[in-house]
Amino acid sequence: MALFKPKFITFDCYGTLINFDMAGAAERCFKDRVSAQEMLAFTTDFARYRFDEVLGAWKPYYDVVSDAIQRTCKKWGVAWSQADSDFIYTDCATWGPHSDVPAGLAKVAKEFPLVLLTNSMNDLIPHHVPRLGAPIHMTITAEEVGAYKPQMKGFEYMLDKLNCGPEEILHVSSSLRYDLMTCYDMGIKNKVWVNRGHDPANPAYQYTEINDIGGLPAVVGL
Repeated sequence: MALFKPKFITFDCYGTLINFDMAGAAERCFKDRVSAQEMLAFTTDFARYRFDEVLGAWKPYYDVVSDAIQRTCKKWGVAWSQADSDFIYTDCATWGPHSDVPAGLAKVAKEFPLVLLTNSMNDLIPHHVPRLGAPIHMTITAEEVGAYKPQMKGFEYMLDKLNCGPEEILHVSSSLRYDLMTCYDMGIKNKVWVNRGHDPANPAYQYTEINDIGGLPAVVGL
């Protein structure tokens, strides 16, 4: 795979490039209502409900977050108010990149156009793109697509917009569930999994594994 030269390197943004701290935001919000011993299980349920929320028709990401945290609170018997949803969603705009991202991205950006396919909103993603430390050729949000990953529609939309086939891109993500399983199903053969501990490994999905974005240049022969 080191000899493959893609037309575009495409990325998941949150979790892969931006330090996606939804669990931290929920912990800060609910630390007065959920014990430290139970917090990991609480935030894990919150993540699972968010995944379930994006499988249906598109709705604003605020609603994804709000509906997921309400379902989590219902399961746990924890009081919820609109202020909790507001707190967590507002926290999203403050997140920065993982420490390995700017240097790794800047190196590959010298040779390849970089594209983001992100489960974000048009007004949220501008908080994060300037923090990545490298020029981004194109950003495609779920709001623009009208669907969230792991649905195929976003990848189809991106390939159409880039005017290329699935064999011409390299897709990079830290999530098997949101990205790489769908890529596999769509015939996107060139995939990189950034192992940030979000999902257990599953080599059946035929990806190249790296520990962080600093390992990406070597994948494309730089």
